[in-house]
Amino acid sequence: MPGSKLKIQLTGTMKENSKHHNALVFSYLALRKTIGFLGTLFPFVLALGGIFLFKTQLQSSISNYYHTDMGDVFVGVLCVIGFFLFAYKGYTKVDDVVGNVTGIFAVLVALVPTDPGHGNATLIGTLHFICAALFFCGLIYFSLFLFTKTNPSADVTRRKKQRNVVYKVCGYTMAACILLIAVYYLLPDETADPFKSSNPIYWLEAIAVVAFGISWLTKGEAILKDE
Repeated sequence: MPGSKLKIQLTGTMKENSKHHNALVFSYLALRKTIGFLGTLFPFVLALGGIFLFKTQLQSSISNYYHTDMGDVFVGVLCVIGFFLFAYKGYTKVDDVVGNVTGIFAVLVALVPTDPGHGNATLIGTLHFICAALFFCGLIYFSLFLFTKTNPSADVTRRKKQRNVVYKVCGYTMAACILLIAVYYLLPDETADPFKSSNPIYWLEAIAVVAFGISWLTKGEAILKDE
């Protein structure tokens, strides 16, 4: 009967649309988790890989690993993160633009090397520092303004409120780390010298990158998934 056939066709179409929607959701969750894992592990892979594989001492900054035997890993991971950020689609056009720009800056951080040792002593080093700062600004935007958004037509769940706290803590942690790095670079040499042996830039960058990773893992529902 025509009516029955139409009903069957509509049911089949709805099922196909549901499967397609579920596949897209899964893909986005997997993308977010991948970015999160890459960010969380990045500083430790560089440090431990350098120490155990190449007997390279801990560097003064994450960017300094470009000039070590772990340089290919440094460039490769940042380029992958940049590609994923470029492929990421947000809720609005502004979100898409921020994702694209942040992805571009991630690649520039990888391909425009820092100066060995001090980090931003030359024009290229300064450009690297600017790209890194803008890259983190994009990540901070994701944590504080994009991930905390809520569908106005949906109820805010307990888990969503908890995730928003995580996003804000991660965003403010990244901002604080970038601010402290800038302050450190502005310190007179006689004031900064006593801290150099502790590699403060590396640890501040590592904390910021791990915060970025945790934020994306939370968005990918690897942490605080809805009940």
